[in-house]
Amino acid sequence: MIANMSKLIRQPAVAGYFYPAGKEELKRTMESFQKDFTPWIKAMPAKGAVLPHAGYMYSGKVAAQTVFSSKFQNTLIILGPNHTGLGKSYSMMTEGSWRTPLGTVTIDAEIAKSLLDGSRYFAQDTLAHQSEHAIEVIIPFLQTVSLEFKIVPIIIAHSPGNVYKEIGAEMADVIEKNYWQNRISILASSDMTHYEPHESAKRKDSLAIESMIQLDSESLLKKVKEHDITMCGVGPVVITMEALKAQGAQQADLISYQTSGDVSGDHSSVVGYAGLRIN
Repeated sequence: MIANMSKLIRQPAVAGYFYPAGKEELKRTMESFQKDFTPWIKAMPAKGAVLPHAGYMYSGKVAAQTVFSSKFQNTLIILGPNHTGLGKSYSMMTEGSWRTPLGTVTIDAEIAKSLLDGSRYFAQDTLAHQSEHAIEVIIPFLQTVSLEFKIVPIIIAHSPGNVYKEIGAEMADVIEKNYWQNRISILASSDMTHYEPHESAKRKDSLAIESMIQLDSESLLKKVKEHDITMCGVGPVVITMEALKAQGAQQADLISYQTSGDVSGDHSSVVGYAGLRIN
């Protein structure tokens, strides 16, 4: 497999579970999100974003509104948390492609390999990506608005906050040295508070979102610890904020927020979902 990495195709792992497995059904789902797209949200250039990664029934509207309102660059570095426990701690696929029911997206090998070489942490790995949903569920939204993009998929294990900051700084350094600022956008995949009552989740998430809007990584890490905010992708979010601040990003805009209770009507135990565009 390693000898033929450029031909490796990462097959869908959660199609038919988190989102429709059939191409036409998935296209209809995306069309329904587009019909519900909030008209006052203007599509604007974005250095990056924070996107949720749950089943489309629960978080699809938030992800759709954020992606549809953002104009990204043609290479998207997508960072997600490790839910499976498999693979390397800081796992990157540097070659090959990812398939969804909407088609195949190629990995930007040039940028991926440069990021790998410029980091003390990143490791070439496919195992962490095989069954992980955090990146996969985002790709169909991106395919709906553009077919002319490549990805660099990275899965991040839970780590100390200083490690996230160091990874963000390493990424920013590689991007700056190669003059890739106008070629790359960075996306962080994360859900917010998990399995708490609706009002508690909203209160905690508002604290985290406040720090994310300000691109204040230190504040976010502190709040997550002090308020026990069960935000699964805090690492990818901190890395993204640090890397983009180094490229001149000044703030994030909250595009959409809801909890699973807003969909199911069950407010006793919910998960929160936030979509932010970083400028």
